[in-house]
Amino acid sequence: MSILRAALTQTINAYQAMPDLIEDLPKLEPQLDQIRQANIEHHLELIDQAAQAGVKLLCLGELFAGPYFALSQLPMWKNLSENAREGPVACAMTDAALRHKMVIVAPIYELCKMTGNRYNAAIVIDADGSILGTYRKNHIPQGTNEQASFDEAFYYQAGDPPENTGSKILGNNPHFPVFDTQAGRLGVAICYDRHFPGVMASLAKAGAELVVCPAVTFGENSRAMWEMEFCVDAARHNIFIAGSNRLGAEKPWNQPYFGVSYFTGPSLRCKPVTHHPNLVIADLDLSTLNKPDPSGWDLARDARPDIYG
Repeated sequence: MSILRAALTQTINAYQAMPDLIEDLPKLEPQLDQIRQANIEHHLELIDQAAQAGVKLLCLGELFAGPYFALSQLPMWKNLSENAREGPVACAMTDAALRHKMVIVAPIYELCKMTGNRYNAAIVIDADGSILGTYRKNHIPQGTNEQASFDEAFYYQAGDPPENTGSKILGNNPHFPVFDTQAGRLGVAICYDRHFPGVMASLAKAGAELVVCPAVTFGENSRAMWEMEFCVDAARHNIFIAGSNRLGAEKPWNQPYFGVSYFTGPSLRCKPVTHHPNLVIADLDLSTLNKPDPSGWDLARDARPDIYG
């Protein structure tokens, strides 16, 4: 298959009974399962709509099963974490992948059963419903921009490599696995990962054709970088890159997320084929990755790693 119809979600927390005040958030702790379930059901509806549009690969948003809770420090959100193979997200999304014959990347707040560690992660599910493996976010941001603070290190740690074994895992770097799916060779980077030059280079070296980057990002500088980074990296590494960002604001923080989810390839951004408010769908011609660069460049041939500092 050379033409791949792929989709990204861009939406916000679907749970309707969020409080108006941040100080009332602790009252939600008994409702964490309902919060997760509301978001799973919302995203299952989006997956159904994507399937009706012929989508064969779909990436959901970063930490999609809840609000973006890292805008403040509240220990209760740690109880929203779950097992990456047996938890509610994994069960619902493997069923959806099998039902629609669709590759699904399902970001998850992972609780490792073996160690008790928590990770910002993504499950990669093949079109037959099998879990090929997990990617764990390797770079964890902690800081403040002109709009808000983000306290991710309070909730999860940098990604220890998960046990991704089997013939469908490509590459020799366990921190950056590439998954050989029925829709193509797929890499994952999560949000802050996108800023580090070694990430896309590692995934491209391992054979990725498409890298998906689920994110929750906001602020003026972040938006400017969001519009540029993927395009540069796609051209530099001869890959397709897809960025999924939340769109809208979530109570009670009311921090706006700018959306602007998109696909880009080595030569240009990919034109969306639909205008759904919460789905970005594009057709990716993977065969172009095997053709000469239309610019006439050959970056792999002409690189000089011997002289770089």
